[in-house]
Amino acid sequence: MSAELLVAGGATVIALGSLWVSVVQSRSTIRHNRQSVRPLIQVRQVRLKPDRRAGLLAVNAGLGPALVTSTEVYYDGTHLGQWNLSAFHHVFAGAPREPVISALFTGSTLLPGNKTYLLLLDPFDDTTDAWFWEIVANRLRIEIHYESLYGGEDFHAAPPPL
Repeated sequence: MSAELLVAGGATVIALGSLWVSVVQSRSTIRHNRQSVRPLIQVRQVRLKPDRRAGLLAVNAGLGPALVTSTEVYYDGTHLGQWNLSAFHHVFAGAPREPVISALFTGSTLLPGNKTYLLLLDPFDDTTDAWFWEIVANRLRIEIHYESLYGGEDFHAAPPPL
């Protein structure tokens, strides 16, 4: 073997190693960037005594915007479809008073740090509005499916059981 052939072979091995390191670093950077702007929606049952409010609150506690892909509503274990006016009327038919409703439709965006009440009863009284808290805490489940702006993750959030 000639010296030129050994040098050429060594240079090729070094170049391939360098290419491999670049590919690994690039993949790692992409993964890091996706995680650094990951949204994190939390759905909470809220009863605030000083403010006299109660409801179901969606909060984006993550670092990036959340793009809503769908919502699912379950009432007494029965699937009602998406969270919209039809599902709202089904749940609150015959209720003594109607809470304020907010819907997160497909394509809606929840920015980092923002919160929105999916349901809000204001003012709320523990005695006269116990029916509302029973629905929010035990009978109604709203799941939010969402992703980051990168797309394809299919994260989901739902209120924890109380």
